[in-house]
Amino acid sequence: MFESAIFYAFGAVLLLSGIRVITARNPVHGALFLVLAFFTAAGLWLLLRAEFLAIALVVVYVGAVMVLFLFVVMMLDINLERVREGFWRNLPLALVVGIIMVAEMVTVVANHYWGASGAPAAERYSNTKTLGLILYTDYAYAFEIAAVILLVAIIAAIALTLRRRKDTRAQDPAAQIRVRREERVRLVAMPVEKE
Repeated sequence: MFESAIFYAFGAVLLLSGIRVITARNPVHGALFLVLAFFTAAGLWLLLRAEFLAIALVVVYVGAVMVLFLFVVMMLDINLERVREGFWRNLPLALVVGIIMVAEMVTVVANHYWGASGAPAAERYSNTKTLGLILYTDYAYAFEIAAVILLVAIIAAIALTLRRRKDTRAQDPAAQIRVRREERVRLVAMPVEKE
């Protein structure tokens, strides 16, 4: 009973924070509500005894992605009026998608009460250990391919955003080393002045 109360409380917080993400006028507030939504979702994963997924959600999304979102939102000068121009035009599609998501969630919850119940887990069972064993044995090649694709994406993003600026000054060490003494010092012969 207590676990169900916590689940519904977390679900309500997650729903309200999700609504505030899309209705907040300030983008920084929206990003902070998204952090709250991620933390609440991690709490729900913990209630479902999926510790690894909860920790990964906090580390990856809150620790990395949200910091990136906040930097982008705070560094860019976002025109909020242009962002909100298409709100009413896209509202019907957004409502359809939202209704489908709510129906999926209701189906999952109804399956818990009226559907088939799973076998109880063994006493010393660890889903993190099982996930690691499956990921690094059965799906090792797929995991490595995903890592290489992410590495290529990182390098491509750096290459696409790297721009040479003409107004910056930089030293060329190779040109400094090639310089001879005659190019640096010039002796000028001047006649001696007598008083």
